[in-house]
Amino acid sequence: MAFRTLIGMAQAWLRPAGLVLALGLATSAAPALAQPAQPLSPEQRKAVTDLIRETILQHPEIIQDALIELERRNTVAQAEAQRGAVAAEKARLTDPATSVVIGNPEGDITLVEFMDYNCGFCKRAMEDVVALSKADPKLRVVLKDFPILGPDSVEASRVAVAAKAQLQGQKYFDFHNKLMAVKGRVNGAKALEIAKEAGADIEKLKKEMEAPATKAAIEDTVALGDRLGLTGTPAFIIGEEIVFGAVGQAALKQKLDSVRRCGKTECAG
Repeated sequence: MAFRTLIGMAQAWLRPAGLVLALGLATSAAPALAQPAQPLSPEQRKAVTDLIRETILQHPEIIQDALIELERRNTVAQAEAQRGAVAAEKARLTDPATSVVIGNPEGDITLVEFMDYNCGFCKRAMEDVVALSKADPKLRVVLKDFPILGPDSVEASRVAVAAKAQLQGQKYFDFHNKLMAVKGRVNGAKALEIAKEAGADIEKLKKEMEAPATKAAIEDTVALGDRLGLTGTPAFIIGEEIVFGAVGQAALKQKLDSVRRCGKTECAG
């Protein structure tokens, strides 16, 4: 880490660790330092630099404290930016042209999931989504194909997006769950096999896979995920919060219950 960077960090972050006193002593020795509008002389700059260096060497833990605080602030800023993006894209999240709705279409609370059929954590989270939809008759679940794990995932998503023209409601959910439950890589051929077992007309399905609307739906969802700052799957959206990973049924339920109570995933009091 460059020493100039340390100086900048120290000036911004280290005062809670005792640097205020040290800088106060430096200020009494050089009154000009109390006037930030005036440029520091070489002697004054060296005095401050030496003082900061000495403080850091005596208390190196303040660097770690500063980095932890910086990470916390970055996390908060990222979460705020994502909440703003979710609010701006609210209509796109449930667009029927790019989504499949399961559970109660008229539910009072919505759980949106961006998923990839080759995502191990998505497979694990599937059980949580199934359990929540069975336990909560007022829950609307919106599935969005977000194939980011290679060509096999794109092929599987093309089948899944095309299949919604033939498989409706619970039939689609059963197809989705069987496809998600496949062990190993899922590709277009495997997805077609499962779609056939679910009762889809394969010839019609293949034509629908080649339709411009199918390609556009997947591209639209991928672009939406980029705008939301999604970096992996599964990514759940509850209210205006993005929840990454297979966090478990209990964690998802707690956030859903909170949104029902106060409109936010965490209620005050």
